Amino acid sequence: MNNYIYILIMAVVTYAIRVLPLTLIRGQIKNRFLQSFLYYVPYVTLAVMTFPAIVHATQSTVSGVAALVIGIIVAWLGFDLFKTAVSCCLIVFVLELFF
Repeated sequence: MNNYIYILIMAVVTYAIRVLPLTLIRGQIKNRFLQSFLYYVPYVTLAVMTFPAIVHATQSTVSGVAALVIGIIVAWLGFDLFKTAVSCCLIVFVLELFF
């Protein structure tokens, strides 16, 4: 019986998170700070979910951190997503051979 209560609470919270902004905010948001904050929320959420996966997805933390650093550098230099992903995979492959 407790499982049904937990599922009901989860459903209500999930529904409230999606419905409350639609009901409370009717007009366009004019505050520039709030607009910029809401613009970056999806990127921050994606980064928070992705960062631990990058570091812990490999057999050693060293290769995960090295792939993260190489990926940031390659992306900063302007390479596309495919080349960035390949460079990260290669660095993990090479480092996993040695560690």
